[in-house]
Amino acid sequence: MRTSLVALAALLVPAAALADVLVDNVNGIQTDAQARVQRFDGLLIGNDGKVKQLLVRGQPRPAAEHRIDGGGRTMLPGLIDAHGHIIGLGFAALQLDLTGTSSLADLQARLKAYAEANPQVRWIQGRGWNQELWADKRFPTAADLDAVVSDRPVWLGRVDGHAAVANSAALTAAGITPATKAPEGGRIDKGLFVDAAMPLVESKIPAPAAAEYDAALAKAQQLMLSVGLTAAADMGTSPDDWAALLRAGEAGRLKVRLLSYAGGMQAMRSIAGGRPTDWLFADRLRLVGVKLYSDGALGSRGAWLKAPYHDKPDTRGLPLLTPAQLDEQARAAVASGHQVAVHAIGDAANEMVLKGLAAAGAANGARRARIEHAQVVDPKDLALFKRYSVIASMQPTHQTSDRLMAEARLGPDRLEGAYAWLTMVDLGVPLAFGSDFPVEHPNPFPGLSAAVSRQDLKGAPAGGWLPAERVPFGRALHGFTRAAAYAGFAERQVGSLEPGKWADFIIVDRDVGAVDPQALGQTQVLETWVAGKKQWERSVSVPPGERG
Repeated sequence: MRTSLVALAALLVPAAALADVLVDNVNGIQTDAQARVQRFDGLLIGNDGKVKQLLVRGQPRPAAEHRIDGGGRTMLPGLIDAHGHIIGLGFAALQLDLTGTSSLADLQARLKAYAEANPQVRWIQGRGWNQELWADKRFPTAADLDAVVSDRPVWLGRVDGHAAVANSAALTAAGITPATKAPEGGRIDKGLFVDAAMPLVESKIPAPAAAEYDAALAKAQQLMLSVGLTAAADMGTSPDDWAALLRAGEAGRLKVRLLSYAGGMQAMRSIAGGRPTDWLFADRLRLVGVKLYSDGALGSRGAWLKAPYHDKPDTRGLPLLTPAQLDEQARAAVASGHQVAVHAIGDAANEMVLKGLAAAGAANGARRARIEHAQVVDPKDLALFKRYSVIASMQPTHQTSDRLMAEARLGPDRLEGAYAWLTMVDLGVPLAFGSDFPVEHPNPFPGLSAAVSRQDLKGAPAGGWLPAERVPFGRALHGFTRAAAYAGFAERQVGSLEPGKWADFIIVDRDVGAVDPQALGQTQVLETWVAGKKQWERSVSVPPGERG
């Protein structure tokens, strides 16, 4: 009887689950609270998946049931994207990918190939086109899509998510006619829908089934893990998104940590009873706050500017919230305990949001109000971030993608205060970094490279674009780790490898603290670990002649 009980206990509580693990002989790199680079060479992980001890060179190695030799490879804390769209990333990967299209003809060719390969798809949806990469820079029209696909609806989003183009079948399905007027904050032009006009079509697209949401979430997690992201803020969670996140958590399929921000006031009131949640599923999911939009994007000329666009003087962009609406929504969010995060790209939008958050009581140190993007800020308004204790949540790869377009939109005399990372740091503003995936690729290493160089992966422009705004490597890494955690009230759980925090870490193929910016941007992730367990590993291709 005694033997049977022992055997049963062994089955119920495997010995491996109770063992501490020492990961030794690594080239560990992280930052301290002041963004100074720290080096370490060993990590002791407890049986609960949390860090027990961080070890530096020369320090005695503790006893552990299991030891893993890191082989001198570089270890980093799991990287955190402070601004992404989780389900959107998954759907973008499963739908028509228009990223990098070089011309309208290229877009049409990809659409034709996708339509022929997917005859069962009722509505063809895709995303990623950017007319700024095309020679003529003309926005696509319904007629352009009709020339390729006319037998079913087509809806193709611009890279920034703030404009989309429909074919005639989609216009008909949505009940759009030449007499249809764009709502306030939106624009319709020959099948192109900008900002607040987009729901006129999107609301008529058949909703994905639950299984499709689950597949999108699974795909997004796979992509995140493959580039070293162990956590991300989901900026704009819908009730259907939240349901998919809960299903994954309950089934044990949440492999990364997600900080959820409800997408607007209606979603905020619908998710989790209208209140933020505690951490769920062993700190894998938490509803933190609400995401609001104050304007659109520069690329579609929807960003709200103080002065007219340099390349289109008849417009200053599209405010999506009035000061009164911002005040009402921010006060309601604060009253329900939500952190407030507001999309603001243009200088007029940033000024309104900064002052509005302060007036509504959303901007103080404890509430950690955030402005998402903060791309173009009037230099005289930059200090308001510090005065009102507002976090700047910014995306380095937006600068490398947008610089030529930003010059065209703003003109040469209005670039001061654009993508002003180092100025934010010097002012003492918390600076969190992300990518805004799927607008940009989720890979954080090109973001780290852009942050330290103000150059793209080809080294352009020489010397960097507005190079005075470059940040040191430690500050860039801090932005993708500790600061991104702080921005989402997650600094006690993740962001650094310290006793009591989760053992979320990655192994990469180079010493990221000792390479040039372009090499930094090409870093490859070899392994991704969450809570002390390996969740992803890069497969090694073996040439056919060398197979055993």
